[in-house]
Amino acid sequence: MASSSHTGRPNKLFRNLNAKIASIPMVLTAMVIFLGGTVWTVVYSFTNSRLLPRANFIGFEQYERLWDAPRWIISIQNLAIYGILSLIFSIVIGFVLAALMDQKIRFENAFRTIFLYPFALSFIVTGLVWQWILNPDFGVQSIVRSLGWETFSFNPLYNSDIVIYGILIAGLWQGTGLVMCLLLAGLRGIDEDIWKASRVDGIPMWRTYLFIIIPMMRPVFITTLVIITSGIVRLYDLVVAQTSGGPGIASEVPAKYVYDYMFQAQNLGQGFAASTMMLLTVAIVIIPWAYLEFGGKKRG
Repeated sequence: MASSSHTGRPNKLFRNLNAKIASIPMVLTAMVIFLGGTVWTVVYSFTNSRLLPRANFIGFEQYERLWDAPRWIISIQNLAIYGILSLIFSIVIGFVLAALMDQKIRFENAFRTIFLYPFALSFIVTGLVWQWILNPDFGVQSIVRSLGWETFSFNPLYNSDIVIYGILIAGLWQGTGLVMCLLLAGLRGIDEDIWKASRVDGIPMWRTYLFIIIPMMRPVFITTLVIITSGIVRLYDLVVAQTSGGPGIASEVPAKYVYDYMFQAQNLGQGFAASTMMLLTVAIVIIPWAYLEFGGKKRG
């Protein structure tokens, strides 16, 4: 028995050897470039680097300046508002659309393509399109006023109090289709016998979705949340295309703060500190997801 167990270990080690050898370049790239770049960024966030990186360490001074900057605080507030509302609305709207699609409606492929098409566009294109749509001179406000409602006002991109909601509209328009497709794939994986049993028992459809289907789709929802959240943290293109951070700094977001300080203000240390905070945010999202996805399976 002991000899068979010892002979089994080399077999496991050399199983799929070609695939393991082929993955070496990718692993080395991830270790050297991504992990190395991450460590380099974190280390130099504790320096007073300006135009070029300098190993002149100043402790947490860059982080103190960061959290004392009104622009950074506003960017965090905007990201929180955008992120919470984007998560809620994209999941709710995406699930409703997926549930409707799951009813085997006619022209399903056409509708699915229409809903998913915005995701194929770049964020810059989406931002410019919605900048035109929300422009008060020739967008929604102008069209409604031409129909007779002269006092109608809808110009979120020019109002500092609600500008982040104008950006949210564009973000939802682009990303909801992907959420719908992910959740639709999850719904199609549900056994048809569950639906038959719920109909036999007389359970209303909404209760079946709420108490049976949605709990069964937990892995799909977790994966979808991670994808949405990673996109929220990286929010940059939409803001630049629609408002460039304006009016004033009303629509600033962390990614734009990092870019401006690293490439325009020539303050690498401050940019590194801000990007490290963004990295920490991503880690807070990814680590629980990895634990739920893989830790639970190992325990099982």
